[in-house]
Amino acid sequence: MRRCVCPGSFDPVTNGHLDVLRRASQLHDEVTVAVLVNQAKSGLFTVDERMSLLREVTVDLGNVVVDSFQGLLVDFCRERGIPAVVKGLRAVSDFDYELSMAQMNLRLTGVETLFVATNPEFSYLSSSLVKEVARWGGDVSGLVPDVVLAALDARLG
Repeated sequence: MRRCVCPGSFDPVTNGHLDVLRRASQLHDEVTVAVLVNQAKSGLFTVDERMSLLREVTVDLGNVVVDSFQGLLVDFCRERGIPAVVKGLRAVSDFDYELSMAQMNLRLTGVETLFVATNPEFSYLSSSLVKEVARWGGDVSGLVPDVVLAALDARLG
């Protein structure tokens, strides 16, 4: 069985994230979406809310599992027998950071990292940007799934 993990904060999940998850699900038998628990940061949505939103937006992808982790991603992978990480890259600046992380993960446990070039339609999109625009009343429809848009509206008014 070909398994991979797509890690992130997903605060909130965007259409860019969803594009990478869909593409990973076409290439793997099982995709685990792993929501990072970072106790040093307080997100807009709780980890449980993010996981619930992810489950809703991936319901049509029968091979996607949503989970959470804290600590090292490679430990999460080792505990679950997941040999590969799939990461979306928006720009060269993402690659610089992600390459060193991939090399460290490979050194620590042999976990491979596969990079997926972001669909140009979503290359500028990030959760941080979505939150910033939404906080100031900007229209983020089309940037996030409808269920996430409703959650943003409910949270931010």
